Amino acid sequence: MNITQLLNDYNIQFFTEGYKFCRPGWINLDCPFCTGNPGPHLGYNLNSDYFNCWRCGGKSIEYTLQSLLKVNKQIVKEIIKQYQGVNYSQAPDPKIIIRKKAFKLPSNTDSLKISHKKYLEKRGFDSEKLEKQWNLLATGPISKLDNVDFKHRLIIPIFWDDKQVSFQSRDITDKSKLKYITCSKERELIFHKNILFGDQIHWKETGICVEGLFDVFRFGVNSFATFGIKYTPAQLKLMAKSFKRIPVCFDDDSQATEQANKLVADLRFRGVESWRIDIKGDPGAMSQEEADYLVKQLIK
Repeated sequence: MNITQLLNDYNIQFFTEGYKFCRPGWINLDCPFCTGNPGPHLGYNLNSDYFNCWRCGGKSIEYTLQSLLKVNKQIVKEIIKQYQGVNYSQAPDPKIIIRKKAFKLPSNTDSLKISHKKYLEKRGFDSEKLEKQWNLLATGPISKLDNVDFKHRLIIPIFWDDKQVSFQSRDITDKSKLKYITCSKERELIFHKNILFGDQIHWKETGICVEGLFDVFRFGVNSFATFGIKYTPAQLKLMAKSFKRIPVCFDDDSQATEQANKLVADLRFRGVESWRIDIKGDPGAMSQEEADYLVKQLIK
């Protein structure tokens, strides 16, 4: 879609530089959904034709243009046609691409050591089970990748279609300023925000949507994670394609609750039966007994 012509014709200011949100291949404009947070957080991807706000997540083109232009749904559809928006509802399927740098794990990555197992057990997990089920790895006191320090971390491989395409790491000392570090985008075979984390082989009609990888560890193979509360159009498309029912279980803070409600609405719009699950605190902090009981109730 010729978004720049559309915005110019309707006198809507946009930016391609000058703000930290601006990146190559994107244009940015003020997000109509981020009340109380002024700034060009809303980005439009010029290659794949979709909106994403760096604060409040992915947006459909139709819904976003309704808010920006202050017109109804029918008029927006005509405007999109006028600006050649044939594929406005589409998001790209995840594809393996060749990066400038080859995918690889941090140096000195090995099997779980006693310290890593103790960390998992302290959080109420069965370390032996998780290591086997999710192919967990670990780093010791010396580990780097592209000058990034990965020492004393769990390495969690990210698979898609039976191929490892990325990884996420978690500091086990709780001393690092960055608890989580994900593989750099230039090394990922598939950008992790274009896929979902989980065990695809065991997915059924109902999939429990959670924020992070440790939430999936707690809920098991009937769940999947979006790598945070913000989700992309590509992830939304995969959810609607993979499941008929999606209960959403995010943390209980206000921002996470707002995003969960938004995701539920987006999924329902796409014909997926969806609802928000209210819990206290973090799903990953639940006892295994509580989590198993909840999962059993949700998928029966």
